[in-house]
Amino acid sequence: MAVETPRTAEQKRTAVETPRMEIKKLYETYIRLERSYSPNTIEAYLSDVEVFVSWAEAQGCAVQEMASGEIEAFVAELAEAGMAPRTLGRMLSALRSLYRFLTLEGFCADNPMKLVRNPAAGRRLPEVLLPDEVERILSGIDLSLPEGRRDRVMLEVLYSCGLRVSEVCSLRLSDVHLDERYLRIAGKGSKVRLVPLSERAGAELGLWMEERAELDTVPGDEDFVFISHKRRRRLSRVTVFRNLCRYALDAGIRKRISPHTLRHSFATSLLEGGASLTAIQAMLGHESISTTEIYMHVDRSALRRQVDEHFPRNED
Repeated sequence: MAVETPRTAEQKRTAVETPRMEIKKLYETYIRLERSYSPNTIEAYLSDVEVFVSWAEAQGCAVQEMASGEIEAFVAELAEAGMAPRTLGRMLSALRSLYRFLTLEGFCADNPMKLVRNPAAGRRLPEVLLPDEVERILSGIDLSLPEGRRDRVMLEVLYSCGLRVSEVCSLRLSDVHLDERYLRIAGKGSKVRLVPLSERAGAELGLWMEERAELDTVPGDEDFVFISHKRRRRLSRVTVFRNLCRYALDAGIRKRISPHTLRHSFATSLLEGGASLTAIQAMLGHESISTTEIYMHVDRSALRRQVDEHFPRNED
């Protein structure tokens, strides 16, 4: 195996100044010549890195700017999409290789992959927020800040409509029907579903739409509901992730959460409130009921209460 030698300060400065488009080419040279990986490994790693780079660019973020939590969000999306554990493990190996290279060359000051945890065997479900924890997060957002109203409405919609973060970032003005209180959501595979708005979400969204009408946007982003006040563009998933984590910490919540946590908490609350799996499936936009069943974990005490209350042999 080739020995990696630390780069000089001049080499690291050159690396920092290298355009983003050249990073993938430099990484390919690194794994071919310095690491001497096999042709099959090189092909697999380049393919995996291409997927990750495309995902990062879609968030408006360069790979060298990604934090460990954002990389975990990427991995969680792959797991939710049904990526096989073996393929997911290879993806993580590719990302470790990529960030070893980025750190060595001076693109990253620290290696974020050191803090990325491997997913547990099987499909790991995210943390669940209790309704009062969600309320603490939402009520703690400072509405006097430019982004305050936007973020509170956005998180309320994520939670009370069970949307994916990609769906809320892609939500368009033409998808919002406040009078009828529903959203038109284009989900995975461009499949469209109609999601009802709660009374509170509808009222909050109406207030935001008034503020939104005053914002100028860059050409091409005029129809998106949630806009960055600074960049005047549609919000990225990375921005939503970062802001949610910051608000959760401010609310004293120490769980490891992401925007998907709100979606899962929504589904769990519906199930525990008595909603049917088929109704939850329709709300979440799952193609298969088996996917919905995976999300629907109910604590043992809730199951015990159901048995005690409804199983006929428990009657006196």
